[in-house]
Amino acid sequence: MADLIGASLPRPDALGKVTGAARYPADLIQAEMLHLHVVFAQRVHARIVSLDTSAALRYPGVVAVLTAVDVPYNAYGLIEDDQPVLCHEEVRFEGDKVALVVAETPDAAAEGARLVAVEYEDLAAITDPKAALAPDAPLAHSRLKSNVLLHVPIRKGDTAAAFAEAGVVIEDEFSTSWQEHAFLQPEAGIAYVDEQDRVVIETAGQWLHEDRRQIASILQLPEEHVIVRYAAIGGAFGGREDLSLQHLLALAAWKLRRPVALAWNREESMIAHHKRHPVTIRCKWGATRDGKITAVEATVIADGGAYASTSVEVTKVATLFASGCYEVPNISVDGYAVYTNNIPCGAFRGFGAPQAQFAAEIMVTRLAQALGMDPIEFRKRNIYREGSLEPTQQPLPDGVSALPVLERCIEEASKHINVTRAETQTMPHLRRGIGIACGIKNVGYSFGYPEQATATVELNGKAELERAVVRLGAADVGQGTHLAMRQIAAEALGLALEQVSLIAESSAEAPNAGSASASRMTLMGGRAVYDAAIEARARWSANEDYYAEATVQYRPPQTTALDAATGAGLPNYCYGYAAQAIEVEVDTRTGQVQVLKVVSAHDVGRAINRQQVEGQIEGCLAQALGYALLENFQVRDGHVLTPHLSTYLLPTVLDMPPEIVPVILELADPNGPYGARGVAEMALVPFAAAVACAIHDATGVWLKQLPMTPERVLVAIHQAATPSSAAQSSKEQQ
Repeated sequence: MADLIGASLPRPDALGKVTGAARYPADLIQAEMLHLHVVFAQRVHARIVSLDTSAALRYPGVVAVLTAVDVPYNAYGLIEDDQPVLCHEEVRFEGDKVALVVAETPDAAAEGARLVAVEYEDLAAITDPKAALAPDAPLAHSRLKSNVLLHVPIRKGDTAAAFAEAGVVIEDEFSTSWQEHAFLQPEAGIAYVDEQDRVVIETAGQWLHEDRRQIASILQLPEEHVIVRYAAIGGAFGGREDLSLQHLLALAAWKLRRPVALAWNREESMIAHHKRHPVTIRCKWGATRDGKITAVEATVIADGGAYASTSVEVTKVATLFASGCYEVPNISVDGYAVYTNNIPCGAFRGFGAPQAQFAAEIMVTRLAQALGMDPIEFRKRNIYREGSLEPTQQPLPDGVSALPVLERCIEEASKHINVTRAETQTMPHLRRGIGIACGIKNVGYSFGYPEQATATVELNGKAELERAVVRLGAADVGQGTHLAMRQIAAEALGLALEQVSLIAESSAEAPNAGSASASRMTLMGGRAVYDAAIEARARWSANEDYYAEATVQYRPPQTTALDAATGAGLPNYCYGYAAQAIEVEVDTRTGQVQVLKVVSAHDVGRAINRQQVEGQIEGCLAQALGYALLENFQVRDGHVLTPHLSTYLLPTVLDMPPEIVPVILELADPNGPYGARGVAEMALVPFAAAVACAIHDATGVWLKQLPMTPERVLVAIHQAATPSSAAQSSKEQQ
């Protein structure tokens, strides 16, 4: 039998997705089901004065209109139950849900929703996260004393003394914006009550058992009375971590005892589900004349929007990575997550790391330039190594590969990117530049959050093993997890891939493996599968039986919460490291930036399926390019101005670089199955900074706001041409 680990095996689900045979949640909807339609608030912040459903109930085909009084426990959230299922007294952003119309047809449900009469009294809204920090700012949640959801300080060494002794000090401010997940299929699903009086929800998500927990809490049912099943999942990227419509389906099915269905259109999805956090970073970096970074100060402010979601954890990550992947002896960073009346923000591929390292990597390049050093050598001098201390004052987890990843990136870039670029000077308005950036991102849950994955392996065979059934509640959101888990099990058991089947799509049949997020599933789920397979094989061999079974819960090295005053602690058990070299072409007449080549290097520990790893890198680069250059999700005074894909520009094949070189290093992680660690988010982390550095290399201007649209590039070029701007730029380099 050929070695299954590292093999580029074809995806079993690929044919069904290409032919249309794969059944996504919307494909489960049947005409005889009741159809739901949400009444959205369409107000940024307001008190509900009255809600009249009588006209809607009179409309032909309308069966019911559910409101807050119909919800047994009207609060939910991934970490904090601060979001109402259906609003009762107050709405806090325009995508809040006020009522749920149930009808015999989609058209009747939509018309019934239009007839629900809601009278509002507008309240003062807070939509600027910086202003939200003020003691007298309007409160997004009146029950609270402030809009500060989290303040996390990280202190290491003495920054004041370090800055006083530094040879060069640079200070600046950076800002990033919202990003829409833009998964292929908007939210959809069905729900019904089965013959055992259990409410069953069939939909798409990222964490079966967490969806079940929240829905059971809302309905005030034991968890075993709720079943969540996932159909084919049309992408996620963190956008399916929070409940969107799963709980609405469950509520309607439980109340009416009839099968129900709901499918959002793109606009409903874009105004209602959470986004990537906009973050402002004001930072100050210092270094010695011989090229050692000595101090970093930063204030990180994340706009959490109207509800908590995962803002606390995202902000901790952004705060932790404010100094990038460099060992800095003196650090003082304050991270703030704040409530506003903007659209809620939550998990998104990278989870705070891209925002933080957009600022950090630009500052590293600027420090190198101010010192007259090569930015690559400057990075090598300061980058994390085995035994380096994190900002939280503890050594990094074993397997620190930041330096070899950077070195391999530079080696490969020298083969693919023309460092002279002399041939481009024939057209003076087209300028080419090269940018380098590094990145670090945690794998798995952080800061003491409980981390585990459970798998069951069943074995059958008489004289020799004949087949294995693996049970693991792991969502495959397009990344190929299910195939990777079967490869791990087959290799551990010495079976062919076709002898191993996987049950993963139902909370009633597969144990909890945690969320398909944080680049954790290959390491965590894969390790649980590997351990269960080894134990089951040992039991089968010892008993000489036809059948053996083992259930294993894998727990990684423990992390800890951060000290409330200093941020000291053990934040993560594993990191992924990345480095990128990017070549761009800038049209100085229009500000248009075209990415020509990308070399993206990653330590994946061990590539379980090489083709899938390369696909993850390439797909992530597409999303990274959109985040850096195109995807301008606009919100004004709390109102989403880009609720359609016609106004929110996603990258197409024509925007992608003609040459992408994924570089895979396999420096084994001590905890992962066969040494594997996660990679799915890593290509997003350094990309925007590498593009900004390449734009600077081409034009001499720095872009400090994402996305770097043509308008912003052009403005920066024009401003740099004025004497006052040039003088200010020179002053900042002193």
